[in-house]
Amino acid sequence: MKINLISDTVTVPSAGMLQAMQNAQVGDDVFKEDPTVNALEEKVAKLFGMEAAMFFPSGTMANQTAIKVHTQPGEQLICDHFAHVYNYEGGGVSFNSGVSCRLITGNQGRITAQQIEEVINPTEFYHMPKTRLVCLENTTNKGGGAFYDFEEIRKIKTLCDKHQLGLHLDGARLWNALLETTEQPQDYGQTFDSISVCLSKGLGCPVGSVLLGSEAFIQQALRIRKVFGGGMRQAGYLAAAGIYAIDHQWEDMRQDHQKAKELAEILYSCDYVKKIEPVCTNIIIFSLLDSANELNFVEQMRQQDIHFMRLGNGKLRMVTHRDYTVEQHQVVLSTLKKMKL
Repeated sequence: MKINLISDTVTVPSAGMLQAMQNAQVGDDVFKEDPTVNALEEKVAKLFGMEAAMFFPSGTMANQTAIKVHTQPGEQLICDHFAHVYNYEGGGVSFNSGVSCRLITGNQGRITAQQIEEVINPTEFYHMPKTRLVCLENTTNKGGGAFYDFEEIRKIKTLCDKHQLGLHLDGARLWNALLETTEQPQDYGQTFDSISVCLSKGLGCPVGSVLLGSEAFIQQALRIRKVFGGGMRQAGYLAAAGIYAIDHQWEDMRQDHQKAKELAEILYSCDYVKKIEPVCTNIIIFSLLDSANELNFVEQMRQQDIHFMRLGNGKLRMVTHRDYTVEQHQVVLSTLKKMKL
């Protein structure tokens, strides 16, 4: 029995989702004539209270499109040093948009308005790149699934308005944050200029992300998506999965959070564990004592067919998801308890 905790992207469609995909009405989305894609975009835009939305093949493409719409070559964006847009999108910020990143060391991938204000370049000093955009990530991937205090986001928005900066949210796992906080999707829609939300992580879809913004913003994004090769034809089969997931599988993600907390509790009790990042949602990042052998730990887990990710610098990551069953969970808990290093 293979137990895959590498990411929440490893899920396969549920029976209900497959049925919804099979029954989808489709057309050519490049001509905006796919009724199911249109329905998904309208649904997500309404959910977040934003004017328009666009379906994308991936979150990376959605983020990169947003950055390109917001910026011009030679400008600069501000983000945390753990940010996905900086670390895990193939250098796309510079390759696609000709933009540099001003990195901030935040708390588990979260940055504050004060930290941002300290690194905004003065517009009159032409030797420095012009600060144009702030990118936040919620929840934070490399930060261990942490989510923002929304009051801090409001402070950041006020600061961005003051300095005429765009504010983009990489909300790949925003669905997770919304289950753990009192904020509603509309609160995010009213605050950010653009938001990307992923369908293929905790929601369990095989493909897709949605980019949200104003009508004018999404019209610009349509052109950029074309340039990036992101136009799809009968994409309604994929969009149907997104509609089904939001309606039927979003709440199930609470179970992923609970399993992650239970994994953390076991790890806290293991004498070979050095540190565990606070577990807020479905990501567990931990490190072993210097005296423990990380490679031996990974190998012993692999022998039990338990797989997870090595992040480097001594950090290990497990991610719970809808296909990580109760039976598998018990196997992992038991294996961690018995482990000797």
